Amino acid sequence: MPRVFTGIEIPAEQRDEIARLKVPLPGGSRWAEPDDLHLTLRFVGDIEKPQARELADNLETIDVDAFELRLAGLGVFGGNEPRSIWAGVETSAPLEALARANDRAARAAGLPPDGRQFKPHVTLARVKYASADEVARVLQRIGAFRSQPFIVSRFVLFSAKPKTGGGPYAIEEAFNLRGGEYAGDLDLDYGW
Repeated sequence: MPRVFTGIEIPAEQRDEIARLKVPLPGGSRWAEPDDLHLTLRFVGDIEKPQARELADNLETIDVDAFELRLAGLGVFGGNEPRSIWAGVETSAPLEALARANDRAARAAGLPPDGRQFKPHVTLARVKYASADEVARVLQRIGAFRSQPFIVSRFVLFSAKPKTGGGPYAIEEAFNLRGGEYAGDLDLDYGW
């Protein structure tokens, strides 16, 4: 039973920009591995392989133009009990449209609607055993963040080990956006 979600990969240049933000974290907190940085479009969870295949077939029908995106701002999920540090995303109507299309594809595969409002972000660090004040000091040390813009030319179906979070993630299938160019060709075995 694969644990799957759809998302946007973060290009190498922006991963390098994020790497420059790294400062020591309190407690058992840890920075995300650069290759695992992504922007989740639609979390699905643990599903059976036939439903995962149906989801992938539905995602293949999404017809959205490639678009520009920029990461901007930092924040924390969890309030007084911080769980993660994230980079935000500048407002993007095309990103919102792509997320809605991913949600429709998931619902067409028989999955329930996502109960959470879409809040585009890239998780930078998982926080453990750290107070809100300690995390606030980390954010002060990092300062403001605004990446170089990048073109989103595709989105992907990721998988992770069941019942885990924070990676490592594998790309199961990639879906090109209209007008987007991707030089690579994935040799995927759909082993999930």
